[in-house]
Amino acid sequence: MLEDIMSSSGANPVAQSSRGAECQALLDVSESIASHRDLKGLFHDLSERLHRVVSFDFLVLVLHDDSRDVMRLHILESSEVTDIQPGSELSVDESPGGHAWRTQQPVVVSNVENETRFPSLMQLLRCHGVNSLCMLPLTTAQRRLGGLGFGSTHAHSYGDADLDFMTQVARHVALAVDNTLNYESAQAYQQQLARERDRLGMLLEVTNVIVSNLDLRDLFTAIAAGLRRVMQHEYISLALHDAERNVLSLYALDFPESKGFFQEDTTIPLDHGTPPARAFLTRSTVLVDATTIGSFNSEATLKAAAEGLKSGCILPLVSRNHALGTLNVASRRENAFTPDDVELLTQVANQVAIAVDNALAFRQIAALKEKLSEEKLYLEDEIRGEHNFEEIIGESAALRRVLREAETVAPTDATVLVQGETGTGKEVVARAIHNLSRRRDRTFVKVNCSAIPSGLLESELFGHERGAFTGAIAQKIGRFELANQGTLFLDEVGDIPLELQPKLLRALQEQEFERLGSSRTVRVDVRLIAATNRPLTQMVADGQFRSDLFYRLNVFPITVPPLRERREDIPSLVRYFAQKYARRMDKPIETIPSEALEALTAYPWPGNVRELENFIERAVILSPRSVLHVSAADLKPADTASHEPPVTLEAAEREHIRRVLEETHWVISGPNGADAHLGMKRTTLQSKMRKLGLSRRSPSD
Repeated sequence: MLEDIMSSSGANPVAQSSRGAECQALLDVSESIASHRDLKGLFHDLSERLHRVVSFDFLVLVLHDDSRDVMRLHILESSEVTDIQPGSELSVDESPGGHAWRTQQPVVVSNVENETRFPSLMQLLRCHGVNSLCMLPLTTAQRRLGGLGFGSTHAHSYGDADLDFMTQVARHVALAVDNTLNYESAQAYQQQLARERDRLGMLLEVTNVIVSNLDLRDLFTAIAAGLRRVMQHEYISLALHDAERNVLSLYALDFPESKGFFQEDTTIPLDHGTPPARAFLTRSTVLVDATTIGSFNSEATLKAAAEGLKSGCILPLVSRNHALGTLNVASRRENAFTPDDVELLTQVANQVAIAVDNALAFRQIAALKEKLSEEKLYLEDEIRGEHNFEEIIGESAALRRVLREAETVAPTDATVLVQGETGTGKEVVARAIHNLSRRRDRTFVKVNCSAIPSGLLESELFGHERGAFTGAIAQKIGRFELANQGTLFLDEVGDIPLELQPKLLRALQEQEFERLGSSRTVRVDVRLIAATNRPLTQMVADGQFRSDLFYRLNVFPITVPPLRERREDIPSLVRYFAQKYARRMDKPIETIPSEALEALTAYPWPGNVRELENFIERAVILSPRSVLHVSAADLKPADTASHEPPVTLEAAEREHIRRVLEETHWVISGPNGADAHLGMKRTTLQSKMRKLGLSRRSPSD
């Protein structure tokens, strides 16, 4: 292009000088383009360089806005004082730049006074003293950009020679404008990507906290830290609805620069029309700025104004169509929250609402869930059990007496003490009482007091809080709480340690207790049935059982007779157990010999019904055909003495203590120890053993 300007044969010296200046100007334009990244700096430099070859008072850049189809004044360089500001817009038809952009032809207005095509713009130019105008299209090989305009306060300022030169300048400038716009777009896109990345990262952090932790304070801390990185603000709080008081209560607060006006547990009434109240009640986002904050005449807004907060965004926390509270974000800047910020905060509020809903639901159902899981374990145990609790086998007078007593006491809530030897069916009687009571639809919870170590029995009965003792890694609901509105069956109640008996007595009398590690009183409605095979009266006399607890348990005593005292029930029990295990083992037991029944009836059954059941199960296993095989050898009483009866009191006492020690495997103390069976203190038993010469390796043993 420079060569075309320079190679003109026969040109006069003045023309050659002019063309040389134009060539130099184009070189200056290229140099300016190469040294400037931003358009404003470029046009300021171009304005100074082009003044050497082109007469103009105004240099403008007009770009087409594709989204709105208008021409926007992007840059204005002027040597005259003007109030025209970049950013003003005209339609394509009303703008010379629009005409040049659409037709791709220069627009030259030699005299503004005579121009009729662009009336509104011509009027504006006249007011600013512009009398001539030249607008050239800015176009690259890729796209049309807009127009480059030169304006002069003199009429007829631009001829054909000027037009040719300015067209060359426009082509250079078009490339520079296109490159700069592409660069700015790329920069803006990268900034937008970075902002979106940071915001998505913050949302991911919040999501991870929600998934991994139900603690609302941990969640709030993560939100406050994340928002501080991606959005400028000075205040954020979480307000939850208190249904009992019908207020919003600040649950968590992050306001490092606060003067102390705001504190956690600050309440916001719902009837005062505050921004949080309005957001909560309408379930819609409320934006507050400096012009509207004064319209909320409330203590909370007064505090906000005193803290210097000038704008805020209050978002409702809504989950499953239920309003839970609000998320409140505020700034000391005016109009601090853009639509993008509101959109991000809305996403955060949606996540917070889910977390709050989950946390509140977890708090409400945690105890019930644990109780239900415990009940499930009990019910599974019951299903796996082998007892038919609705059917008690037998027609003897002794058994009918027990059933009458059970039927009498069942409708009441009185405490029942079931006594009897091991294996007589005390639990069956307890279940029968429960099934006949008004609590039959609730849980029947049983505790074997002798099967639980004394150090853990209190936790088993009353529960514990997390951290109450070593190994207490979670909260545990006790059996008393589990049996609420149902029946609690304490088997082997005589084995409860003395130090635990006062707390048990209080729980029975007051129907309230505290879990281990907690000061909160738990109230329950429990009906108690206790059972024991130990002589509680003698234990009270020996100081091994509290008398006040015994009297509280002994409200309605029922004594279950041993099997030897109701022998007439043995044939019915034998038939029942034989059929039960025959069905289980898929064996056709059809006949029970009369001799076998007579032998079974004559046997004393020291282990009572439990021993009889186990015996019949073994007999069914050993029966090869349909006849129940009963071994007479198994029914012989154990040889209890292989020596002559003792003839002295000391010898009799020694023999009795030795036999009890053997039965307890020489365990001296404890719930199943020899001292408990003998009804004496451990120290007394040890003294007698030394006196009588008894030891595990005693020669006479």
